[in-house]
Amino acid sequence: MSSTRRITKEYGELTQSPPEGCVVALGPNDALHTWHVTLAAPAGTVYHPGRYGVVLALPAEYPFKAPVARFATRIYHPNVTNDSLGSVCLALLKTENWKPSTKISAVLAALRALLAEPLPDDPLEDRIAEQYRNDRDAFDKAARGFVEKYAMGDPTFPPAP
Repeated sequence: MSSTRRITKEYGELTQSPPEGCVVALGPNDALHTWHVTLAAPAGTVYHPGRYGVVLALPAEYPFKAPVARFATRIYHPNVTNDSLGSVCLALLKTENWKPSTKISAVLAALRALLAEPLPDDPLEDRIAEQYRNDRDAFDKAARGFVEKYAMGDPTFPPAP
């Protein structure tokens, strides 16, 4: 099955029955290899009621090569770079762990789970991971501040390059 067919099929499935808390749309110019995902933070987490924009870039070699996920919405999180790039560290997406049988729905579920349970032992932001482990109150306060500042409305996605 070609990359395009697989992506089209998965996109159809996800728009029909998206995973909980996720809304999927195609990126600028309806580009099939760029998806704009709106992730609603799970209730009961410091990120709730934030809504996060995630850009999912699907390589031409998908599903043999993992997609790349980036937060378009700033988030205070040990596994997401605290900058405008919003790079994500997620074990499922690492080259050595990726399997062609993995579907995008699993990636979206894993991203949402990351909002519920940060993984401070595999951080991109050491300082935030340290704070998460050792000063949870300060971490929660900082994370909530980011939610109020960046994640209260509909997410903004980057324009087409």
